[in-house]
Order: sequence, then C-alpha cells, then structure tokens
Amino acid sequence: MTPEAGSVERSGTGAGPGPVPIRAATVQRQFDRRAPGFAHASAIVREVGGRLAERLEAVRLDPRLVVDLGCGTGAQRATLLKRFARATWIGVDLSPAMLHQARPGAYARWLPAALRRRALRVCASADQLPLAGGSADCVYSNLMLNWHPAPHRVFPEIARVLADGGLLLFASLGPDTLRELREACAAALPRVRPMPFVDMHDLGDMMVAAGFASPVMDAEILRLTYASGPQLLAEVRALGGNPRDDRHPGLPSGAQARRLLAGLEARRDAEGRIALTFEVTYGLGWKAAPRAPAGATTTIPVDQLRRQLRRG
Repeated sequence: MTPEAGSVERSGTGAGPGPVPIRAATVQRQFDRRAPGFAHASAIVREVGGRLAERLEAVRLDPRLVVDLGCGTGAQRATLLKRFARATWIGVDLSPAMLHQARPGAYARWLPAALRRRALRVCASADQLPLAGGSADCVYSNLMLNWHPAPHRVFPEIARVLADGGLLLFASLGPDTLRELREACAAALPRVRPMPFVDMHDLGDMMVAAGFASPVMDAEILRLTYASGPQLLAEVRALGGNPRDDRHPGLPSGAQARRLLAGLEARRDAEGRIALTFEVTYGLGWKAAPRAPAGATTTIPVDQLRRQLRRG
C-alpha cells in the first residue's frame, strides 16, 4: 500500500501554529534503514513494550484476532500469542524491512510451530488497513502513533476494523520526550527542528471522536541514563530519528557537534551519567456499539407486547 504524503497539524505539542511537514514515506525510509539492528538497539522501545504488555493482565478478553499495529520487528508477538491462547497475531508495519525482520524464522525461533502458524505480517499504513470492518478483537500498538503523520486519522481506522466491544491499547511518546536533548540542541544547533509529539489529552479527544467509550489515559516519565553523549545520541537514532521534511538538510559542523556534546556532558549527574527523559502516554478504550439515532422508533409486535404484559 502506498504511503500517503502530506503535512498535518499537531496540536498540543508546542510545535507552533502551522502544520508539521511529516510524510509517511520519510518515516518508512528511516525505519527501513534501522531495521537490521532495531530489535536490540532501542532500549526505550523494549522497556515500554514490557510495561504495555503488563497492562493486558488486568484485561478480560479472549480475542480471536489481535492486530499489532506498528509491530516493527515483531518483538511483542510472542507475548501477545501467549497471553491470548486462541488468537491469531497480525503484525502491521509501514516498513517492509522491519517486517522482514519480523518473519517467523527470524525472531523467537523457540516458539512452537503451532504459534508460528498463528502469525501473519502485513505492510500497510496505520490509517489505511487492508482488514475487513469489525474483523479484529484487539488492536495493540507500542510507540507507533508518535511517528504517524496524522494520528487523528488512525483512530477512526482502528475503530473501523475493531468489532463492537473490541479493545484498543497503545503507548505513545508525549511532548516532554527528549527534553534534555532538545535543550542542548537549542543552544548548539539553533536551526534544528525537533520532532513534535502529541499531548495525552489530544490523543484522548481523538479516541472519543472515533467512537471509543470512556477512554482511560495516563502518562509516566521514564529517564534512561547513558555513560556518554555519543551513546545517548545512538539511542535517539535507533528510536527513529527525525522524519520532519523541513529538518536542517546538512550535517552539523565539527564545532556544532562539539558544542552539542559539551552541552550533554554538562548535564552529568552525581553518578556521572547523562539522563534523557521519555514521557510515555498510555491509552485504553473499548469500541462502543453504535447508538440509535435521535428520534428513532422501535417497533414491537402486538403478540410480543401481550406476552411481556402477562409476565409482568
């Protein structure tokens, strides 16, 4: 499926009044490049994935079809198949290279053959899913929405493929993510244009507008620490980089790179580590059954009404 290009307004992110130019094709290209080592490179993706999976323990659900939206290299596949014993896992991702890493023979080889047969992979954009309406019982998404050019178009598509009463559970990066790096870049690289991330309340509003009943939203701050500035920057590159089309096209000069590293070095804590903040938003919602239109009438046969009156 061809990724849709374009710009999108991202409210609540401190990104300014205009649209932020992000194209799905750019996101795809960046993750294609990172695919070979992604499963082991990004510590925050693994950490948040574990925390998101823990939230399934409190959910009563026996799905037949689970959609892992933005599945990447398939790191959550084994967890979801073990948690939902009768489910088929469909991993959806925009990056063909990521899905290649997610093939059953490339990841979790220890899984029994029966579980491998219950795993399918689909290359598609999250706002144009090649799935029938009402076909899924659960959509699970770990740190995908923050990279999508138009998250407000993703939630209606998720609602379309979910059956009534189906579950959506996701994690996304919030506006305070990479705060320390943003501040260091503002001083050393004045032309930098950081990636904006959507606020928790805006995501909740999108869920309500898409037809999810009483969504539950919460957020937490995680801080990872690094032994050096280059190690911190490597983590950020592994996470996905900056897909903005208006980002500065050239590499920083040697002097700018040294100023950036010096700014990070100045942030070492008492233990000699450099911290980096990640704001993680979690969202949970159930697809509500369609409401009857206002003024709609219900017809009851006379015989049925008489039987009800006798029982009363």
